[in-house]
Parts: sequence; C-alpha cells; structure tokens
Amino acid sequence: MARKETAADAANPGRLKQIALTYKMTRKADKKIGLVLAAVGIVTFGVFLAIGFLIGHPIYLGILGLFLALLATAIVFGRRAERAAFGQMEGQPGAAAAVLDNIGRGWATTPAVAMNRSQDVVHRAVGKAGIVLVAEGNPNRVKSLLAAEKKKMNRIVADVPVHDVIVGTGEGQVPLKNVRTTMLKFPRVLTGPQVTATNDRLRAMGDLMSNMPLPKGPMPKGMKLPKGGPKAR
Repeated sequence: MARKETAADAANPGRLKQIALTYKMTRKADKKIGLVLAAVGIVTFGVFLAIGFLIGHPIYLGILGLFLALLATAIVFGRRAERAAFGQMEGQPGAAAAVLDNIGRGWATTPAVAMNRSQDVVHRAVGKAGIVLVAEGNPNRVKSLLAAEKKKMNRIVADVPVHDVIVGTGEGQVPLKNVRTTMLKFPRVLTGPQVTATNDRLRAMGDLMSNMPLPKGPMPKGMKLPKGGPKAR
C-alpha cells in the first residue's frame, strides 16, 4: 500500500510539470489562452451557483458547478493546446504522419508509403471508412503520387473505397488541424475484421518504409533519396 502511495505521489509532480509545460507552449501561439480558460471556469461555476440560489440549494449546485467548471476548463484547454500544436507543425515535413499517429483507435496507419525526390510524401491509414491516403507537399506533384498509390490499391483491394486528403491551406486542401476531423467524417463501410484483413493485404504488398529506413518524426529538410528514387512495383 505504501509503495502505491509513493508511486502516486511521485507521478503527481510529473503530471503538473507536464501540464505547466503544455500551457507555456500553448501560450506562445495562443496569447488569450489564460483569459479564455478563466472565463470558461468562472462562467460555468457562476451559472450553476446562480441556479443553486434560485432553487434553494446553492451549496449542492455550487459544488457541482465547481467540478463542471474544472471539466469544461480542461476540455477547452486540451482543444486549444491541440490547435496550437497543429499550428506550430503546419508546413513541416512529416507533420501529417504525427497527426495520423494520434488519430485514435480503429485506424492502422503507415507513414511514407510513397515519396519522391522533392520530399512530397503520401501516408496511408486504414479504418472503417476504408483506405485514406494523406499527402503533404506540393499540390501538383502529390497528385501523381496519389494516382500511383490508388492504382496499387485497385490491384490489391479493389472492393475497398479509397479516399485522398491533401494537407495544406489552398483550395481543395485540408488544413493540418482538420485532417483528423475530415477522416472521421468519411462514411464507415468496413467492419473491424475487414479493416484488419485490408491492412494485412496492403502490408503484404510492401511499401517505401519496408525498403528504406526513415527517422521517426518530421523528416529532416536536408534528407535526400537515393538517385533514381523508389522503384515502381
């Protein structure tokens, strides 16, 4: 019992430090984060406290309002921190892969299934919506990469829908912060076992990552592909 309490005590400072660090990083991109969080907490608590006075139970509603104020503040903080993080990653090579890594359960992601010498990249995600190809780089160049990958998909899994998303801020593109939301809006047409089977078939086909080691995280700007680029299969 003492060991569990000691471990919990040691973990709490770590969590608080992480929250403080996240707040500092978020505040650099979102100057109003402090005012927004304070407003959310105060308004939520004030509304419930006022209702408590109206119905004659200010203590009960005040306690409930306090807990709900903390919850609302945490939710708003999480969303704004995520938005700030996406804003800092916007335009960096490999940023879309980082988003896919955190898309949530039910998706099997494979980064850099296709890439050219200009470091335009296509990532793949397989979920109940089917196959989603997420491209980042020059909009004109990535279209050819997407077309080549779709051709591969049709040979291997012709019965599975294939969606494509081009990350960017231009017309017809999806901002980095909206990639996850966009993918989750696609209609679900596959079951869990079908998702697994589809992903297994695609992995058996092979991809760029199986033939060329790449560092995790954003791709270094100076990195170059071997001459000739990846061979077409």
